[in-house]
Amino acid sequence: MSAQRYRLVVDGELGARYASAFEGMTISAHDGLTDITGPIIDQSHLQGLIERIASLGLNLRSVTPLEAEGGAAASNRQAPKSD
Repeated sequence: MSAQRYRLVVDGELGARYASAFEGMTISAHDGLTDITGPIIDQSHLQGLIERIASLGLNLRSVTPLEAEGGAAASNRQAPKSD
């Protein structure tokens, strides 16, 4: 199973001290928000990151799956069957 890239956005501009809490992710602070971006291997991994954000007292603003390379949005939906 390949990882899907996600962007999680939290309120506040997190500093380098939070890097260890989000190992393997890229942290980018700007305009009063912080983007936490990186590969998520499955729903359990995503839920763990969301729980970590909550346990740190951070306010989660959004969770967005990013487009796969090649421009196609990653999806688990199946293509419609043609008869």
